[in-house]
Amino acid sequence: MGLDDVIVVETADAVLVADKQHVQDVKNTVAKLRANKREESLLHRRVYRPWGSYETIDSGPKYQVKKLVVNPGKKLSLQSHKHRAEHWVVVTGTATVTRDEEVLELQKDESAYLPIGTRHRLENATSDILELIEVQTGDYLGEDDIIRYDDDFGRA
Repeated sequence: MGLDDVIVVETADAVLVADKQHVQDVKNTVAKLRANKREESLLHRRVYRPWGSYETIDSGPKYQVKKLVVNPGKKLSLQSHKHRAEHWVVVTGTATVTRDEEVLELQKDESAYLPIGTRHRLENATSDILELIEVQTGDYLGEDDIIRYDDDFGRA
């Protein structure tokens, strides 16, 4: 209240309040975040992928919780992880889960546990959106802990 010439920008993961005359200084703030190796300069709360998107809900030293949205007819790469296990819980839709040699079809409120090293894939073979909660646990939870064996989108 009582402010003039102020710009307010709100997104799911940030709020910016700045005097209109200083709005160009945002790039300096981003540069400081990068210089301090803060992941906020690189990653947003919602990350888009060719198969849909994921949103980080919570994270701690040895866990991370994400909401995954898989578009109709899309699937994630067949992959494994060296440092983390995953637990998927279906919220809406039907998930086809490959876990090593086993293929499961999961409905709302059903889940699958994927231990460290398990080759796994998530697929939405339906015409509806698939939403699930993914709980990751392990000593390292970075996005670069993915070994891809097969991928519809040509990612190595």
